[in-house]
This record gives sequence, structure tokens and C-alpha cells, in this order.
Amino acid sequence: MFRPRIIPVLLLKNQGLVKSIKFKDYRYIGDPINAVKIFNDLKADELVFLDILASKENRTISLEFIKNVGEEANMPFAVGGGIKTIEQIRKIIGTGAEKVIINSYAAQNPDFIRQASETYGSSCIVVCIDVKKSFFGKEKTYILNGSQSTKFSSLEFAQIMEEKGAGEIIIQSIERDGTMLGYDINLIRRISESVSIPIVALGGAGEIIHLKKAYQEGFASGLAAGSMFVYHGSRNAILINYPNKKDLNTIF
Repeated sequence: MFRPRIIPVLLLKNQGLVKSIKFKDYRYIGDPINAVKIFNDLKADELVFLDILASKENRTISLEFIKNVGEEANMPFAVGGGIKTIEQIRKIIGTGAEKVIINSYAAQNPDFIRQASETYGSSCIVVCIDVKKSFFGKEKTYILNGSQSTKFSSLEFAQIMEEKGAGEIIIQSIERDGTMLGYDINLIRRISESVSIPIVALGGAGEIIHLKKAYQEGFASGLAAGSMFVYHGSRNAILINYPNKKDLNTIF
């Protein structure tokens, strides 16, 4: 029976795990390798690691970190942070990641996505689109961890990325990030209906019903979240968690 992939997204800052609210107010969560071990036990479908400072600091996510994750993880994992050359992708894939996630450089140089997909195959190349409304209420794509707007709308950028050869798109609402109030279903649906490649929803999930709604109403083929998988209870106590397969199969 088909069900969407359920994907914890883990943010890295100075080699530690952090969680944000609307790309601000970062809170230290713990050790990322320990989280991998727990997600192994919980049998997560897939993991995503994003180094949130890499692009701003003009570097890539640590190869040593990727190697350590690869030695521990029992599931596929994807990584992102500062990627802007084919050689960097070669090293990252060679070190153990199944996919690379490109955000800032995809907007700065869209043709790089074509080059990357032609070199490594579209299934390895994921583009993460961070979206929020500008001061004037116009929806724009943002880069550099949400600090700089681009000329692209989310819809326009998604279509360009598909045309350039991206194999998958993560669509993230900056305004929903960390709120745990639910995804931006309208945003997810608009992107899903505008492209034919898989869409992963991110930003705002706080409970399983949010995942179901993004799948059924937003037509996402992957459902990603951060806070939902690291917090527990009304006080947001830190507890790595993941729904069991039986519950997921029942829900979907």
C-alpha cells in the first residue's frame, strides 16, 4: 500500500541540532548523531540535514559530518548547505548521502541545477524553496536562510527548477516554520499542481492530522517536519519521536 514518505528535517548550526521559529529564535536541541540513532530505532523513512549557516559562511556542509551520519543511519538521507559546484556534489554523494539539497545557489544560478542533474541524475538533486510574503504582501522565494528575497515567485521558481532537471522540490513556508499550526496547504497545492515532479511539504506540521491534510489536500508526496519530531507536549520538551508504521498505514 502506498503512503507518503514521512521525513524529519534536522537543522545544523555549529555542528549542533537547532530548531527555529520562522527562521529565527534558534533553540539548541542536542547532538545530531544521537538523533540519527534514535530515528534508526524508530524506523524513520528518510532524514534531511540542513546546515543553515553554510551558504552565509561560503562553505559546504561538513563531509566529516556526512560520513558520521552515513556510518550510523539505516535509512536514506539527504543533506544541504552551501552547495554550488559539481565537485562538492561528487564528494557529498561519495561520502554517503543519497541526495543533495540546493537552495541559495539554485536561485543565484538556475543553470547549475541542469548541470547537476545531467551529471548525477535528477533523483539525486533536490531543490528547497523557502517562501514568505514580502513587506508589500507579495509572495517571494527567499535564500540565505530566509534573509534575502529573490525575483522569483514560488510557482515560477518551482517550474524553472523542474525544467532545469530537479528531481524533487521541498516547498517550505518560512511564516509557518516552527509554529506547529499546520502547513500552508494552499501553497503546497499550488506548487504540486504546477509541476510533475514530487513535492515535499515543510513548515508548520505539529501533529499527524497536519501530515494527512498536506497529503490529501496539498497533494504532497513527501511530508517533512522539524518541531513535530523533536518536541513533545504543550511545553515543547525535547523528545525525539516518530509515528509508528502501523499508525501511519492506518492514517494514510
